[in-house]
Amino acid sequence: MVYEHEIPSGSKLYFGKSAKIKREVENICSGYLESQNFSEIVTPIFSYHQQESFIDTKVLVRLNDSTNHEVSLRADSTVDVVRIVTKRLSRSEDTKRWFYIQPVFAFPTHEQYQVGAEVIDGTLEEVANLSLNILDRLNLEFNFQIANIAIANLLIKEYGFREDDIKNIKLEKILNSNYSWIESLVEVNTLEDLEDLSIYPQDLKEELIKIKDVANKIKAKNILISPLYYAQMRYYKSLVFRAFKGTKLYSTGGVYSIKGINGAGFAIYTDDIISNKMQRD
Repeated sequence: MVYEHEIPSGSKLYFGKSAKIKREVENICSGYLESQNFSEIVTPIFSYHQQESFIDTKVLVRLNDSTNHEVSLRADSTVDVVRIVTKRLSRSEDTKRWFYIQPVFAFPTHEQYQVGAEVIDGTLEEVANLSLNILDRLNLEFNFQIANIAIANLLIKEYGFREDDIKNIKLEKILNSNYSWIESLVEVNTLEDLEDLSIYPQDLKEELIKIKDVANKIKAKNILISPLYYAQMRYYKSLVFRAFKGTKLYSTGGVYSIKGINGAGFAIYTDDIISNKMQRD
C-alpha cells in the first residue's frame, strides 16, 4: 500500500529551514560562478546520450520518445552540457565556462541535487580551485582527494591486474602480485609519498608525476593522494578529485574528453551540504 503522504525512496523533500538552506547554497554557488564569468545553462531532463556517461548503464531511468527512440532521465549533466554548448550554441555563444543548477536521477528512484560547472579546454587545477573556493564560502571542512584514472587503467591493461580488483580496491588480491613496487603504490596517501618515484615503471611514473604537479597547484588543506581510485564516469580517463567529510561527499570533478572536446568540470553535491548544515544548526 502507498500512503497519500509517501514519497518514493531515494527522492528528496525540502521544506522550511532545509529549503531555505538549499536556496542559500545555490545562491552562493551561482553568485561566485557568475563572478568568475560563467554563464548559466539548464539542460533538458530527457536525454538521448546518457549512456555515454556511465560505465554501468543500469543506473539509467529509461523511457521512449514519440518516435519510440530510447531516452533517459538526466543522470549526469556533463555530456549533455558539452554537446549542447559545442554543437548547438557554438555559433551564438562564445563562452567556454558554463554552470548549471539542476537535479540528476538514477534508477530506480534516486534524486540528487547538484550545482555543476564545465570549462571547455579547462584544467584540473582550474576547476579544483573553483570548487574549493565555493566550499570555503560554504564554511565546510573536508578532505581533498586527488587521483589519476590512468594509473588504474595501466594496472589493468599493462600489468595484468583484474579489473574488478582494481575498481573495488581489493587490497589482498592487488598486493598478491610479483611487482616489487605494488606495495609502495598502495601505500601512497600524501604528497610526501610521491617524493621518490624511481621504483616505478616509466609509464606509471609519468602518471604519478601528473598527480604531484597538480597537487602543488591546488590550494587545499588535507590533500590525500589515492592512485588506485577509479571513478565510475566513462569520460574520466586522467586526473580527478573529490572533497568529502566522512560519508558526506561535497564535490567531485576531473578532466575529460567527450567526442573530441577536451574540458574539465566539477559538481557540488547540494544534498550532503544541506545535511551537514542542518546537523550543525
